[in-house]
Amino acid sequence: METGVKVVGAGQVGGVPDVVRVSLGVEQVAPDVAAAVARVGQQTDAVMAALRAQGVQEAQLGTSAVNVFQEYREPGSEAAYRASHTIVVESRDLAGFGRLLNAAVDAVGNSLALHGLQFDIEDKTDLLIQARELAFRQARTKAEHLAALAGYSLGSVRSIAETQGHFPIRAEAVSLGKGVAYDSGIDITPGEHTVDVSLEVQFAWA
Repeated sequence: METGVKVVGAGQVGGVPDVVRVSLGVEQVAPDVAAAVARVGQQTDAVMAALRAQGVQEAQLGTSAVNVFQEYREPGSEAAYRASHTIVVESRDLAGFGRLLNAAVDAVGNSLALHGLQFDIEDKTDLLIQARELAFRQARTKAEHLAALAGYSLGSVRSIAETQGHFPIRAEAVSLGKGVAYDSGIDITPGEHTVDVSLEVQFAWA
């Protein structure tokens, strides 16, 4: 049976986001599935074209969800089907969020929904290195303290297990419903993106 001490150290490092991902959706209700799907397809094409006209590249556009379902109606009411298409737009121009949203709104009006936005850091390599260093230092400090309490000296490292956590800042979903005008002067604040690393380290006794 191995002897020694096993501890967990945590390191957290923050950085300034350099990427924003915006989730936009269009949806339509129609008497039959084919009509609902066709209308959503047309509106999705219009939104995509408007975003491309603002300089968004193909690699920055992608579908995240497509749904078609029958809506619940009171007994005796005519059937209705709702179709929706959600796309994610990625941009490194954080200040251009309002411009992109305005272009999408101009393309399809009140059929557009803003499901949310997320800030992120594209390359987290340096942040992860810093977080690991902090986590390991904390683990060693804990282990040294426990070893001293037990009357032992700390020896070599027997094992290390890592857990990572990335916490991008998200915005709440917003529905651009009928009669709601979008304020083109809206400001978004990226804040700070946090990278967390947890290390489980086992030390032997000297």
